[in-house]
Amino acid sequence: MEINTRHFLNYLAVERGLAQNTISSYALDLKQFKNFCRRRQVSKAGEITRNVVLNYILELKKSGRSSATIARHMAALKAFCRFLVDEQVLGSDPMANLESPGLPKKLPGVLAQEEVQKLLEQPRVGNPGGLRDKAMLELMYATGMRVSELLTLDLDQVDCEHGYVRCLGKGSKERIIPVGSVARNFLSEYLRWGRAKIKANKGEKALFLNMRGNRLTRQGFWKIIKKYARQAGIAREITPHTLRHSFATHLLENGADLRALQEMLGHADITTTQIYTHLTENKLRETYDKHHPRA
Repeated sequence: MEINTRHFLNYLAVERGLAQNTISSYALDLKQFKNFCRRRQVSKAGEITRNVVLNYILELKKSGRSSATIARHMAALKAFCRFLVDEQVLGSDPMANLESPGLPKKLPGVLAQEEVQKLLEQPRVGNPGGLRDKAMLELMYATGMRVSELLTLDLDQVDCEHGYVRCLGKGSKERIIPVGSVARNFLSEYLRWGRAKIKANKGEKALFLNMRGNRLTRQGFWKIIKKYARQAGIAREITPHTLRHSFATHLLENGADLRALQEMLGHADITTTQIYTHLTENKLRETYDKHHPRA
């Protein structure tokens, strides 16, 4: 009998609320693992041992897979094995204490505070599109939301009077993020007259609209931020998440608590948040080298 992953994939969708793309990726990686098990005459999930897992990882390495690919396969297998232990199919976790191959930490691109200021000064707020862009960019820098979270905001998720947004993050987990006075003021103006001038299509609940009255897309946002970066004379590469990364780094530079930042960013694991400490450490080093007389 073949190892069955159907219940596990259903658990990821229903219980953990993972995106379909993530579930599909898990399914493909586990299919490869099942093929390996079939060749090794391992036919039942209860027969998955640490030795089976180690041999599988060794096969991946011998086939020339990159560290990133191996780490992804191991993440899928770890989740599957934890599920099997919880379901009492396995008595112990064969993946326990198995480390993924070391991956270089990719530090995100971050703008200096002066560059953010220049970027946010670019939209012309005298017309509906410019006011929308101003409100959108100010809100993203004020909250550190992911681009996908920003663009899926509906009207009822924003409270300008009390200064917060209700955001649906990864795994459909809701969090409440405070909004500063500057972003709140421009957002109020956009809601007061800018959005109405764009003329939303009937029944459209989206907060940020394109000029055809539909929800603004990620591609649309990408074009907008690239345009304003070019106008601001910012030569470095800009990504849709640049303002999110800048938000996190600037908060840490000004003394924010790492746990509080983790909550605002919606990170499930604080180790994800800790990547920003590398950026602030680099900044401190630069400051020390520049200003200390014996650096």
